[in-house]
Amino acid sequence: MTAPHLKAKALTNVKHRPAKELCSECGLCDTYYIHYVKESCAFITQHIGELEVQTHQRDRNLDDEQELYFGVHQEMMAARKTEPIAGAQWTGIVSSIAIEMLTSGKVEGVVCVQASTDDRFTPRPIIATTPAEILAARVNKPTLSPNLSVLEQVERSGMKRLLVIGVGCQIQALRTVEKQLGLEKLYVLGTPCVDNVNRAGLQKFLDTTSRSPSTVVSYEFMQDFNVHFKHSDGSTEMVPFFGLNTKELKDVFAPSCMTCFDYVNSLADLVVGYMGAPFGWQWIVVRNDTGKEMLDAVKSQLETQPVMSKGDRKPAVQQGIAAYDNATTLPMWFAYIINFVVNKIGPKGLEYGRFSIDSHFIRNYLYTKRNYPKKLEAHVPEFAKRIVAQYKLPKN
Repeated sequence: MTAPHLKAKALTNVKHRPAKELCSECGLCDTYYIHYVKESCAFITQHIGELEVQTHQRDRNLDDEQELYFGVHQEMMAARKTEPIAGAQWTGIVSSIAIEMLTSGKVEGVVCVQASTDDRFTPRPIIATTPAEILAARVNKPTLSPNLSVLEQVERSGMKRLLVIGVGCQIQALRTVEKQLGLEKLYVLGTPCVDNVNRAGLQKFLDTTSRSPSTVVSYEFMQDFNVHFKHSDGSTEMVPFFGLNTKELKDVFAPSCMTCFDYVNSLADLVVGYMGAPFGWQWIVVRNDTGKEMLDAVKSQLETQPVMSKGDRKPAVQQGIAAYDNATTLPMWFAYIINFVVNKIGPKGLEYGRFSIDSHFIRNYLYTKRNYPKKLEAHVPEFAKRIVAQYKLPKN
């Protein structure tokens, strides 16, 4: 049982945010587990290295480029469902794993995120106990989401075997309080995450970028260097990265995302995303035996292929540093030309993943240095420092 004084503390501090403007709204501080926030919050105390050992039973090998970039893992592959789930963001691998883990009895509940009944992009975390509830959570909600706000419900429910789906900042907090949850088994299914926004920021992004903001159902920054907007009429709108209105959008992303260095969700057991796979496939990273158990549950439903890597990311990354700093916005006709060329000769597969990590880590390193210089040394993990050190950065 949790101490009564912790419950009381939660009731009086529901709106309190110890990380202040760096709060990623992971939901932990909406519970009595706020007691552990100093150690658990990724933006107060960064300790991915320590938690990797706790979770995966070994350190990340920083001399191995694959692990330097993508974290501790046993294997990686590209995959897609042979029979996609209707309405899923891609083919429905995450939903399928969650459903199989639940229906097989391996878990009693799944922490996932449905949409608010009032707004398709406002997240509503739940503990799903039926396949229908899991399916209702399909499609990403590209806004800050308080997934961990349901942790008190887990304790009250008496569940002992739980699957949590989440992003890096949520999972770092979860791993820190994991032993306090009283679970017999915790499964963590992660997705890569970068550049989240609050709801107002999302609206600005949609209004600035999409031809029809009111009909966007989901979107993703994809490997073909386009933002893919899926609309309610079933159409897909593609906008080149290089044509985004950088001047308008430069400050739209949450400060927590601008100071994050866990793009690849290092502390999940299994990660499913797109960043290291060819276009049309999902990238799967098995980090430990628990992750392998989850993947094995749906392996028969998947078509797989080995990961691949092609191209040279470094010139594009180096050129992009000044372009971002100067908020360069290109005419759309020129953006389409650049997009065509980059898709022919640019980085693909794991090299695209490294391109994306390099670009975001450099941006976030500079943001942290400029806005939170006293946090820089302790906040930036060693693997991120090594990645950023490959490039020439502005002096200020």
